[in-house]
Amino acid sequence: MPTVLRAKCVVVGDSTSGKSSLCQVFHSDSSFFPKNYTMTTGVDMLVKQVNIPDTKDGVELYMYDSAGKELFAELVPKFWEHTSMVIVVYDATSETSFNSCEKWLRRVRQENPDVQMPGVLIANKIDLDQRRVISPKMGADFAASQGLKYFECSAKEMQGVDAPFYYLANEFYVLYREKMDLFKSLGMQ
Repeated sequence: MPTVLRAKCVVVGDSTSGKSSLCQVFHSDSSFFPKNYTMTTGVDMLVKQVNIPDTKDGVELYMYDSAGKELFAELVPKFWEHTSMVIVVYDATSETSFNSCEKWLRRVRQENPDVQMPGVLIANKIDLDQRRVISPKMGADFAASQGLKYFECSAKEMQGVDAPFYYLANEFYVLYREKMDLFKSLGMQ
């Protein structure tokens, strides 16, 4: 019988880094890119099931697309409790956006201090290559220092968007299987 796990995926980063666009492109199977920008004022939630390769199982991702404006800094963390995984997004053309990643990650981890939480760092807007100020090496180095997996995407060009979500779903599934194996070994089925 197939297992469908539910995972809370918090998506954070500065305003205009492209968090909402990434979530919407992934959710729509790359059939929709929002052309009009609407600022997220709290948390928007999207749900999508990811099938785990070589199994009949799946992970239902509950994507909590969080507002990036400091104006909402007190409201948003209330939605981050019981997080299963984290996505930190920055705009590859904005040094400010990149420099804020540590702050966003720290805030999510503070809400979930005892949770083993898979995470990714996404450099978005890589289609704007002429304006890029954060190199792939800078992004990858920061991700490695924080225990995150590094990805590059362009939500607008629908390039590389699925990979970080599929990676996280698979990592979450692996953690689940490890816990189930541990329970079985302890006779706690």
